[in-house]
Amino acid sequence: MSLLIGKKAPSFTAKAVQRETVIEGFSLDQYLGKKHVVFFFYPKDFTFVCPTELHRFQEELAEFEKRDVAVVGCSTDSEFSHWAWLNTPREKGGIQGVSYPLVADINKTISLAYDVLAGEETVDENGNFAVEGEMVAYRGLFLIDRDGIVRHQVVNDMPLGRSIRECLRVVDALQHFEQHGEVCPMDWQKGDKGMVADHDGVSDYLGGK
Repeated sequence: MSLLIGKKAPSFTAKAVQRETVIEGFSLDQYLGKKHVVFFFYPKDFTFVCPTELHRFQEELAEFEKRDVAVVGCSTDSEFSHWAWLNTPREKGGIQGVSYPLVADINKTISLAYDVLAGEETVDENGNFAVEGEMVAYRGLFLIDRDGIVRHQVVNDMPLGRSIRECLRVVDALQHFEQHGEVCPMDWQKGDKGMVADHDGVSDYLGGK
């Protein structure tokens, strides 16, 4: 698993679906210099854990927008599958009402670039290709700053849903550091004290509660 922390987020252009619209040339580059981005991968449309995550991101979308953060989802499904899922009511397993973009990584190049693609291609001595496991994305999540740098990443195995509270907490921690230059200790929450190293190398608590 590649560590992208401190590096430029891999750039891509792909089809995406947002509400009723298929976007032909979607790219995260549109947010450079403007917004932080939470870019998350999920395994499949029309599954079980995935809609719980997509609905929770929608339910908390106003909290991300208050922080000037764009939320973007991605899976290896096609734009047609995304569109159908977005038009399926929640009570029937769909994600109707989700309003943020869903990227279609049908060629799996984006999942590969972010190193969240499960499964593995193999070639035997006769040149025959085979695939071990499903070629779908793990539950990867990347927090990208306005300069396009990855500042946080977490990758869960497919059975393990993520925490929206932790995602927002890390957004708050990054923005606190950017605004105040103070680092955030273990279990830091918005409004808590930050820390700064003095000239003797000793960390002191500053501000907050």
